[in-house]
Amino acid sequence: MAQIVDQLAELTGLRDRDTLDVSLVTSIRDLLHPCSVAVHRVVGDSGDERWLTRAHLGADDVAARADSSWADPRALPLLADRPERLQCLQTAAEIELTGEKQTTLLLPLASDTGVIGVVELVTEQPLNDDFKRLLVGVLRIYRNVQGLLDYSERDTLTGLLNRKSFDETFYKASAVPRSASTDQPGDRRHAAAGSYWLGVVDIDHFKQVNDGFGHLIGDEVLLLLSRVMRSCFRFYDQLYRFGGEEFVVLLRCTSEEDALAALERFREAVRGYVFPQVKQITVSVGFTDVRNGDSPNAAVERADRAVYFAKNHGRDQVRCHAALVREGLLEDDKKAGDIDLF
Repeated sequence: MAQIVDQLAELTGLRDRDTLDVSLVTSIRDLLHPCSVAVHRVVGDSGDERWLTRAHLGADDVAARADSSWADPRALPLLADRPERLQCLQTAAEIELTGEKQTTLLLPLASDTGVIGVVELVTEQPLNDDFKRLLVGVLRIYRNVQGLLDYSERDTLTGLLNRKSFDETFYKASAVPRSASTDQPGDRRHAAAGSYWLGVVDIDHFKQVNDGFGHLIGDEVLLLLSRVMRSCFRFYDQLYRFGGEEFVVLLRCTSEEDALAALERFREAVRGYVFPQVKQITVSVGFTDVRNGDSPNAAVERADRAVYFAKNHGRDQVRCHAALVREGLLEDDKKAGDIDLF
């Protein structure tokens, strides 16, 4: 009993979404001693969903293994490639596969928005009912912890990540060394080899929407815009609403040209989307590279300066801070958040 309490205390004490799945498989292994345990999540665009292994732990493994969150989607298995997992996902029901030497138990991994993945447990013998109830109870606690993280880290209107969760992710991005790639411009399929870029999105003339149609319609525009964002960016891009009409995207691309292409696709998608009553809105976007040792304030300010330039030069456009500096249209002066030690 003491071991169970210790494992649940560790699981419920987490505040880092990236380590939650690792803690889950560790807790299950320590409690049930299986041959292996893994968490597989569904990622990818609609019609091209894939299995991403978030954590896999064998009986003798010291540390959990996982697919990179920035993995090339083409390298991940399609849902149909793992039919038993897919059945568990679609039916939201337990599936037990008994072989000659091992038994595989698949359980749906649920969140407040539905089934998001599958827990795969391999044991030498089938689990008895008591152990199954224990496993289901652990998954319920996991779901509750994930719900609490969503509540604290997500914008209540749009469901995008909020400003509070931005800094930690940004510092992880700024610690990743920049690397070169031979991919063609506009191809983000090998984005794991590239760099991080931060884009700031501002809705043009949003005050006129609120004044002319009311705040309920304004909120509807924000909600629909967030859906357009989700449809335009890849599953590994981080999408945020900072407040009001300001949105932020943290994306990984191989070059400035790729980042520009991705943000331009989004801008054009917004321009072509028909919003109820309002009909059409446009966005101004500014972006910058995330530099090694960068601070969130410094990077956001660079992107903001590019947004202001876009708004002052016609709106409905994407502008890169570095390009504006190269062209002599902006000065590359000291950024907010930089620390001068000498």
